[in-house]
Amino acid sequence: MQEFGLLIVAYLLGSIPTSVWVSKHFFNIDIRDYGSGNAGATNTFRVLGSKWGTLVMIADVSKGALASLLAFTLQKYSWHHGACTDLQRTNFMIGLGLAAVIGHIFPIWANFKGGKGVATLFGMIIAVQPAVAGCCAGVFLLVLYLTRFVSLSSILSGVAFAVLILFIFNDDSTFYRIFSIAVALLLVLTHQKNINRLLKGTENKVPILKFRDRRKNKRKDDRKMD
Repeated sequence: MQEFGLLIVAYLLGSIPTSVWVSKHFFNIDIRDYGSGNAGATNTFRVLGSKWGTLVMIADVSKGALASLLAFTLQKYSWHHGACTDLQRTNFMIGLGLAAVIGHIFPIWANFKGGKGVATLFGMIIAVQPAVAGCCAGVFLLVLYLTRFVSLSSILSGVAFAVLILFIFNDDSTFYRIFSIAVALLLVLTHQKNINRLLKGTENKVPILKFRDRRKNKRKDDRKMD
């Protein structure tokens, strides 16, 4: 019964529609009416800029991490006095994180129309396995730096997550291994429109690292003038 109650709390925590509240409070708009129509950090970057996009991303990541850490409010799941195994603790933390991700995608506070849950999912991974999260973040940031496509960065970091769990860290939890495969497949499925735009060359880039593009364009102009 206590576990079920925490799952409900995790869902409600994930349901906090950060981007919707930010866009309505500070800009008097609904972020879902602009850009891709998603209530996530990526669309916030695109519509409101890097400052607000970063704020929303931090908040959405925190939702996933805090939801998973709710497990430690029950004594049976604590590190030192818990009566459960590490495997049981990990599985419950994943369950709480998934509840938050579902809340983010279908937020009760925003008419069940939310984002794709990538940032919240990443927050869950930080809480459950920080080393894996660090590797996935490295893949995400590298791809983002090279391409400025958040969609491509998200997809490849999801694939990296599965590879890390299955082959590099070789996690013992069957649930976690199945979950990692599901995450990779889910990210590909939920980004179908983005993949089509990437293939057509029409995918939007986020407004970050523009100074790098300006330098490249300046060098091209200089070469044309020589």
